[in-house]
Amino acid sequence: DDMKPTAAVTGAGRGIGRVIALAFAEAGYDLALAARNRPALEETARLAADRGADSLVVPTDVADRGQVEAMAGRVRDRFGRVDALVNNSGATGPSAPLWEVEADAWEETFAVNVRGVFLVTKALLPMMLEQRSGSVIVIGSISGKRPLAGRSPYAASKLALVGLVRTLALEAGPYGVRVNLISPGFVSGPRIEWVIEAQAEERGASREEIRAEFGAASPLGRFTEAEEVAQGCVFLASAAASAVTGIDLNVNAGVVMY
Repeated sequence: DDMKPTAAVTGAGRGIGRVIALAFAEAGYDLALAARNRPALEETARLAADRGADSLVVPTDVADRGQVEAMAGRVRDRFGRVDALVNNSGATGPSAPLWEVEADAWEETFAVNVRGVFLVTKALLPMMLEQRSGSVIVIGSISGKRPLAGRSPYAASKLALVGLVRTLALEAGPYGVRVNLISPGFVSGPRIEWVIEAQAEERGASREEIRAEFGAASPLGRFTEAEEVAQGCVFLASAAASAVTGIDLNVNAGVVMY
């Protein structure tokens, strides 16, 4: 069916990105799946096929301009359109106080988290501008808004995306393209376990103490599930969100409310 909408998802090989891709498959989209790891993307594509989605797998380093431009060319050739773009690829970056962060680690965090979003959006947006429709979704983080010891490169990179999203919403609005960001909180999964471990080490606390503290930060007393973030993405891409642009949507069980 040529009329199916298309969603492009970066970081789609695992974690939140895979869950987001599968939520779009469930919602009736075909998929363009990008990340560095081909076997992981192929597994996502297989799971998406079970949900009726046709997937284009494009191994891509989002920080590499040539690879991103080649990816966009393949998406255009295969689908001819992009209805939703989810910029989910992200680097966790180092965990250390700022004065101990290596300059290279800082640069690498920004290369993926900010330059990557810029390059991928710049490469795929022209299709949306031509269509005069589309929804760009950027995955930010509560870390940009609520300090977490040792996470300055990550926090700075994620908050930079809020400025990018608001400005692009202004620029792309006249073309009927909406641009929004989601700030997930402590999302269950391997990445939060890494953060918990790093925090425990840094603060001389047990993992259980850190996990309890993170859970207690939510009025709902729990972590956020990847599926909840994914449903936020599907909403922002849908006609139900037709008047929603330039926002930073908190999907984080109330850990951050601003």
